[in-house]
Amino acid sequence: MTTIRINDTVPGSRVLAFGDYRPARVVTNDDLAATVDTNDEWIRSRVGIVERRVAAEDETIVDMAAQAGGKALAASGLAPADIDLVIVATCSAETPMPSHAASVAHRLGIAAPGAYDLNAACAGFCYALAAADAAVRTGSARNALVIGAEKMSQWIDWSDRSTCIIFADGAGAAVVGAAAEPGVGPVAWGSDGGQSDRIRIGSRHEYIRQDGQAVFRWATTAVAPVALAACERAGVAPAELAAVVPHQANLRIIEAIARKVKAHNAVVADDIVRSGNTSGASIPIALSRMVERGDVPSGAPALLVGFGAGLAYAAQVIQIP
Repeated sequence: MTTIRINDTVPGSRVLAFGDYRPARVVTNDDLAATVDTNDEWIRSRVGIVERRVAAEDETIVDMAAQAGGKALAASGLAPADIDLVIVATCSAETPMPSHAASVAHRLGIAAPGAYDLNAACAGFCYALAAADAAVRTGSARNALVIGAEKMSQWIDWSDRSTCIIFADGAGAAVVGAAAEPGVGPVAWGSDGGQSDRIRIGSRHEYIRQDGQAVFRWATTAVAPVALAACERAGVAPAELAAVVPHQANLRIIEAIARKVKAHNAVVADDIVRSGNTSGASIPIALSRMVERGDVPSGAPALLVGFGAGLAYAAQVIQIP
């Protein structure tokens, strides 16, 4: 029998650096109130958003992903030649091919990497980070660039107040490399396809629609156990966490998950307030901004929790770079 050889494995991977990009245009609650039946108090009380960023009409997912990826790459101290895997997590693609990842890699001068897009909606960055961790640990990649990038504004009906007040645009990125000790914990993930119609885009000619109340009930009951499972698999107690970074879906959902995780010493990300819900980009944008502000110390454990359409979910514990 022929034996298949595999590469030598490494003990673990770690996040070397983060980067983010938010479009210049700010859309406030008052701006939306001028065109739809809503107001600042109504939006704040229901989703916690004060303002969100919206990309320019000619600004693409590749544009935003390259900005965030370039920033992360520069912060990591690596050169483009050091990257041999690029993953872009997105659910708002303008076109199905070519992959955004291949275009971003070319834009950044990364030659001949493995490159693919991944769609797990709002859980996409956690899924992509798990894939990059596995690739690095098994020797399939030396260093990986993982990007969550979304242009949700092109899939929004701006007359539908149930969605136009929530979604926004942007990109966040992380560089993942080999480590002597694991810096990315095992992923806890799954999906509930029986509820996949709760958040959907029916066709290329339709806008995003969601059953907000059903999603709220699911997220506030089903997601916290996944987060706790990720802590258990990583061997990190909630009390040891320095940060909890849930998908920035809704401030009330974020607060409910944080209460149930009981990470009493942790900073809880609330980037939703100023950035809106950027789907698969929300976790890396929030993390990048937390690191940049010095909200969490280098080397400290942070819990990432993604959840959304599918209904897909994923969580893992990482060490802050």
